[in-house]
Amino acid sequence: MGDSRNGGNTRAPAGGPPTYEIDVKNFISRTRALYAHWNEHSGDLWGSADTLAVATPPGSDDLRYLKSSALNIWLLGYEFPDTVMVFTSKKIHFLCSKTKASVLEVVKRPALDELRIDVAIYVKAKGEDVTGQMDAILGDLTVGNGKEEPQVVVGHIAREAPEGKFLETWTERLKTAGFRFGDITAGLSDLFAVKDGTEIINVKKSAYLAYSVMKNVVVPKLENVIDEEKDVTHSLLMDLTEKAILEPTKANVKLRAENVDICYPPIFQSGGKFDLKPSAASDDELLTYDPASIIICAVGARYNSYCSNVARTYLIDATPLQSKAYEVLLKAHEAAINALRPGKNLNAVYQAALSVVEKEAPELVDKLTKSAGTGIGLEFRESGLNINAKNDKVLRSDMAFNVSLGFQNLECETESRSKNKKFSLLLADTVLVKQQGPDILTKCSKSVKDVAYSFKEDEEEEKPRKKSRSSGPENYITKTALRSDNHVVSKEELRKQHQAELARQKNEETARRLAGDSSGAGDRRSTAKTSTDLVAYKNVNDVPQPRDLMIQVDQKNEALLLPIYGSLVPFHVATIRTVSNQHDSNRNNYIRIIFNVPGTPFTPHDSSTLKNQGAIYLKEVSFRSKDSKHSSEVVQAIKTLRRQVNARESERIERATLVTQEKLQLAGNKFKPLRLSDLWIRPQFSGRKRIPGTLEAHANGFRYSTTRPNERVDVLFANIKHAFFQPAEKEMITVLHFHLHNHIMVANKKTKDVQFYVEVMDVVQSLGGGRRSAYDPDEIDEEQRERARKNKINMDFNHFASRVNDMWQQPQFASLDLEFDQPLRELGFYGVPHKTSAFIIPTSSCLVEITEMPFFVVSLSEIEIVNLERVGFGQKNFDMAIIFKDFKKDVLRVDSIPTSSLEGIKEWLDTTDIKYYESKLNLNWRQILKTITDDPQSFVEEGGWEFLNLDGSDSESGGSEESDKGYEPSDVEVESESEDEDSESASLVESDDEDEEDSEEESEEEKGKTWDELEREATNADREHGAESDSEEERKRRKMRAFGKSRPGTSGGGSGRSSGGGGSSSMRNMPPSKRKRR
Repeated sequence: MGDSRNGGNTRAPAGGPPTYEIDVKNFISRTRALYAHWNEHSGDLWGSADTLAVATPPGSDDLRYLKSSALNIWLLGYEFPDTVMVFTSKKIHFLCSKTKASVLEVVKRPALDELRIDVAIYVKAKGEDVTGQMDAILGDLTVGNGKEEPQVVVGHIAREAPEGKFLETWTERLKTAGFRFGDITAGLSDLFAVKDGTEIINVKKSAYLAYSVMKNVVVPKLENVIDEEKDVTHSLLMDLTEKAILEPTKANVKLRAENVDICYPPIFQSGGKFDLKPSAASDDELLTYDPASIIICAVGARYNSYCSNVARTYLIDATPLQSKAYEVLLKAHEAAINALRPGKNLNAVYQAALSVVEKEAPELVDKLTKSAGTGIGLEFRESGLNINAKNDKVLRSDMAFNVSLGFQNLECETESRSKNKKFSLLLADTVLVKQQGPDILTKCSKSVKDVAYSFKEDEEEEKPRKKSRSSGPENYITKTALRSDNHVVSKEELRKQHQAELARQKNEETARRLAGDSSGAGDRRSTAKTSTDLVAYKNVNDVPQPRDLMIQVDQKNEALLLPIYGSLVPFHVATIRTVSNQHDSNRNNYIRIIFNVPGTPFTPHDSSTLKNQGAIYLKEVSFRSKDSKHSSEVVQAIKTLRRQVNARESERIERATLVTQEKLQLAGNKFKPLRLSDLWIRPQFSGRKRIPGTLEAHANGFRYSTTRPNERVDVLFANIKHAFFQPAEKEMITVLHFHLHNHIMVANKKTKDVQFYVEVMDVVQSLGGGRRSAYDPDEIDEEQRERARKNKINMDFNHFASRVNDMWQQPQFASLDLEFDQPLRELGFYGVPHKTSAFIIPTSSCLVEITEMPFFVVSLSEIEIVNLERVGFGQKNFDMAIIFKDFKKDVLRVDSIPTSSLEGIKEWLDTTDIKYYESKLNLNWRQILKTITDDPQSFVEEGGWEFLNLDGSDSESGGSEESDKGYEPSDVEVESESEDEDSESASLVESDDEDEEDSEEESEEEKGKTWDELEREATNADREHGAESDSEEERKRRKMRAFGKSRPGTSGGGSGRSSGGGGSSSMRNMPPSKRKRR
């Protein structure tokens, strides 16, 4: 991996007006970090230097990595060639050209104000003698440090030899001054090792480019070459790959071309000639893809001068030795990556990989590379961070590494068909060290199923291997078979192997998470709402004077004045539960008011009622009137006031739970905001007549507004979790959808999803009623107009999304990691996430349905496992249960998915590394998760999620009653008795509370009593307890409850009565097998 251009676009302007401004804030923070690190580690890393002198050589077209250039870019934002920087305790000297000096002027005042460091800039004119400026700098070294010349230690980069007359003169003057010298290479390496937020984003974008080129350019090109048996040289493949890196759009990457570069010329090796050293190069030999061939590909990319690397080995008709060696290398590589944790030593990382090889294949130990990679960042190989058996440097969070491991100079078996007996293997990934575990940035697949190719040849060797292929985008090698140990593994078996590995990883991850969260599930229900003391009037004098003893509604004080015993008694409207107006045959009107009484159903005790436990509450009051008009007006006024008060209180409660967010910074005069006009919003604003609005992208968020002043919604960038752009293809709308971290209020509704859309087609109704001909010119023109309108809207939305993506790539938004994601329609499937069927589509990071409300957005990173339920032979549909890593969240269900989508869903889940299980019935997930969180240790000891594995549990789950408690066929409809249960899926098993309630009433159910019998018993029981004055609401509820128990399963009231025998007769008429399922 040779060295080439230096810095790419990061070189400072050499002439003309300055075209770049230094990020002053970044300069201040990193200069502060430099001085702090220098002072703290002066003796052990900085050579006890009193002064740092760094000279950057002139620019070069060769690709090289220099510590001096890295310091320029890290501190100033780009490279300053042919420049001298000298750091003393209180001063920084720059000796550079006039143009560079003008760029550096912006740091002088901030450095003095915030760091108390003076910045002195010396200009070297072209062709003039600069020894005077050099002597001025050298003279200040002794004054600034308060020491004599022989005592001053000047820190320099020992390995960098001076280049050019200017730097040679500087070095000579420095040596003749009589100073002592110390090497500061180790100090700079340690300073650059830990990346800050901006550096991490640059490394991530660089890694994204590298693995996208590998995935979208290199692999398809190799497959096409091998499939069509083309003759292509390694150097030609190198050139094609380099162009893809320098033009990111060729790899479907939205990065600016001026910000990217190569780390090294891409490497392609095959045909038995392999070099795993970083200095390897692609030769002009033809790519070899005969049976038992090995192809090594390595791609390195840079973004804003930050490096990344990815390398993969591809196996063609691999021999058993090649397959075994690759599997061992893959395990060792993963072990090294998993060992990258803060606090560990670098030699422990190499030892983790070595231990795997010693255990799995001891004969390959001497073939293992002596290094497992190096640190990576502004330099491709950061000195001092080599991962080998001798380096005892301690790992810290936010370090970046190129984890590169391989076997070299292996020999194939003697009976192998390979023309080249020697082969090597190599794997490399860019990995970020994080506190919670290593983060692999180059996520290009390296599993056996994706890198091993097998071709089925005819037994007659005379027949060529090339086969005719149908045209289309899938004209690549079919990776459905892998030759290993002389047997062929099917695609389904490969998927099972991958799922087994995922199951192992998932169980380990779940065990670690449960061990770290010993608090259990806790109470999943929200705490009871506490009411405040309701006061209609603070003083008796505030009560209106009675004019007539009639019911009065005080809108201002939100009170109801009721005539009781000759006085008007005030009641706050919030204390009223229901109000109704009825009349009898004598033309009498009855106004009936029922109050909220603590202790009754749906009105639990709260803090305010517990203060007055001995108080007597008014439960119900009725008034009779002959004036029907007045009665209706009073009831209507009370209901209207109640509705207003409840709406206001609901909004107040909702707003109380909102997270406080920063204010939107309007674009103002700084820049013109990006704008999309004539959009609709969902959730929509209240009001009968809706009007479209405009969406604008400002400095730190979006603002949607209409011409009405109260219709405005702000969506801040920091609050956006996922952003989606869905063009209108088979839908009627084009959509921009935002899924948020925290709720916001939209039209008095609390929501985490905000959507802006445009209808691409106008809804037109033909008044004639007759069918129009397909060849009608008007019909054709209308279709063309609709098509043009749809294309224009899609293009406008796409342009808006692209420009916002460019905004999000700015440094201040780098930590948000935002980008508009587009649903992948070809992976979509139909299902019922809520109450109606919808077309659910995966994206790169989510599973979404954003065409119809309520929206469905699930982050793949939050999914623990997926259970596919009601999967069996002969079933037309199945269900999907999504279990989240947060066990306190309810399981999300997608019901009634067509069985024809099963294989596609399993393939998608496997591709996204999500572990899935299959079951024949629906599971009671609420009870399962409660059991897991109550006793996580038992869950881990019993194999974790493997109890869901059908292969291991079918024989045990034959039909025992115990297992039936956790299952329920999805075609059994579960009727909910309250509004709280409406949100639960009908295929879920009822909760424990409901099971206990059913068991308590089992004896009554077996007796099969009718509605009238149960009502008489209830009335007698009330009389015995002195509760004859039960409200009509309670009597109704008791009747419905009794009626629900007596009916045999039909939904109609008449059929429930006519069954006579109730539940027991239905059970007696059932065969034993049916009775058990019920």
